[in-house]
Amino acid sequence: MNISLAAENIIKIGDFHVTNAIFTSWLVSALMLVGAYLGTRRVSLFPGKVQNFLEVLVEMFYNLVESVSKEKAKKFFPLVATFFFFILFSNWIGLLPGFGSFGVFEEHDGHRILVPVFRAATSDLNTTLALALIAVVAIQYFGIKEIGIKAHLGKFFVNPLKKPIEAFVGILELVLEFAKIISFAFRLFGNVFAGEVLITVITSLIPILIPLPFLGLEVFVGFIQALVFALLTLVFIQIATISHTAEEVATH
Repeated sequence: MNISLAAENIIKIGDFHVTNAIFTSWLVSALMLVGAYLGTRRVSLFPGKVQNFLEVLVEMFYNLVESVSKEKAKKFFPLVATFFFFILFSNWIGLLPGFGSFGVFEEHDGHRILVPVFRAATSDLNTTLALALIAVVAIQYFGIKEIGIKAHLGKFFVNPLKKPIEAFVGILELVLEFAKIISFAFRLFGNVFAGEVLITVITSLIPILIPLPFLGLEVFVGFIQALVFALLTLVFIQIATISHTAEEVATH
């Protein structure tokens, strides 16, 4: 049994190393694209089972987004839904039987170690950091787009001579914007990686029946983590699109 904190390199393309986590993220992306194509290539007013299932799934998630962002739901839904489904499938694909058992043996310090070809993308900190960066950049983008760059940056940069307390609060909010990257990345990575370690240890000790409850728990955790990441992104975007002027008017 080998548990590696960092994703293992499996292919080298020039100077670029492809890790098993990157490879799995490509696989998940490809499966999502193929699934979206197959599910929408024959859209009908009288949907079949597949189209009906997809429509119900999308509508449920859209209603959830709309309950938070209301009239802005159409703008935010594509990004938030992509986060949710990519993270969800990335979390769940690592729980498939034999998923991490397919690989090649390599010699390390006189020991043969299995290097798996597949690894859940979200169990690699690089992937979760990339997702966190995209989320935080998107928050700033929508904030600037909706209320303007002056109003958005005005939340963080205030003249300390005129409004010292608001200037201090603005600095704290700016620090919190960067802290969101760490919060997003480590929450998702920590939960998924810890779950994989738990399943690996339990399976190696008692491979029959006992791991099943833990697998069920990780399916639930994988869903919750995807939902939390997507909804937090949505809430932060919604907050970023509200100017201080609007907040002051609302309070009065």
